[in-house]
Order: sequence, then C-alpha cells, then structure tokens
Amino acid sequence: MAIPQFLADLRSVVGTRLLWLNGVGAVIVGDDGRILLGQRADDGRWSLIGGILDPGEQPADGLVREVFEEAGVVVVPELLASVTVSPVVEYPNGDHSQYLELTFRCRVVGGEARVNDDESLDIRWFEPDALPDLEPRVLNRLRHALECKGETAFVLDGAPEALAG
Repeated sequence: MAIPQFLADLRSVVGTRLLWLNGVGAVIVGDDGRILLGQRADDGRWSLIGGILDPGEQPADGLVREVFEEAGVVVVPELLASVTVSPVVEYPNGDHSQYLELTFRCRVVGGEARVNDDESLDIRWFEPDALPDLEPRVLNRLRHALECKGETAFVLDGAPEALAG
C-alpha cells in the first residue's frame, strides 16, 4: 500500500517516530439501509472506508476522495458524527502514528461499490444487524453515526468541571 507523498517526505525526515495525522472515516448508508464496509489489505479486518487527509484538504473533500479511491462510489457527507482519537498504531515497518478521526455519515450518489485500489481486499454491503467482526471502537463510531440526530459526539477523557473550579 502506497502512502501519500507528503507522508513519505515527512517520514524521510522523522523516521518511524510518532506522527499525529488527520483521518476521515465514512459510515456509508445505502438507500436500502445497508452499510458499505471495506476489508483492509494491511490487516484483513473489516472497517469504515476512509483515509488520511492531505495537507490543507477540507475534511469532507478528503472523505469523498478517499471513498471513491478505495470503493468506487461517490458519496455526499451528511453530517459529522464523531471526533475521536485513535490509539497509537505501530505499522509492520516500525512507523508509529496516531489519528484524529473525523467520522461522517454519508449517502451514495453515484458509482458502483467495488475494490478500487490496493488498500482493500473486499468492499461489501452489509445489513445493519449482520455486520462482520469489527473492532469495538470502529463499531462504536459506526453505531453513533447511524443513531446520530445531528449532534457530533466527542470523547471527554478529562472532566471539564475540574478545570472550572
């Protein structure tokens, strides 16, 4: 799997040290209520379709680009469902990254769902009650996006009240 050129350039300077990156993920809901997921080529797990934002790229634009590149469908982001932080990821080559994850609920407006690049092993529609095995944190992002009525979910690890006092 190729990494974006800006990231390859950055890695040539910082090596494998921890990088803070911006990522987008799509909860793609079809007209029939099914959910489009991708099976990742790097670890074989099913997950949301998405990726890393390019420098200066608007998050919604990056999401539309990533979904088309990976799954061959054109989506319209309907809402920002959650803003979360991933755990630190260590890749097989030793690179370390952590992601600010922006999860959008989207609808399909064109294209045909298919594996469209080398980042996915499979792209498939699933009934909401028959999802494949998903990591708990991915499942939480997906469920929140499906249930979201317009309020973005944030995770507060600290207590805001402690700062006020």
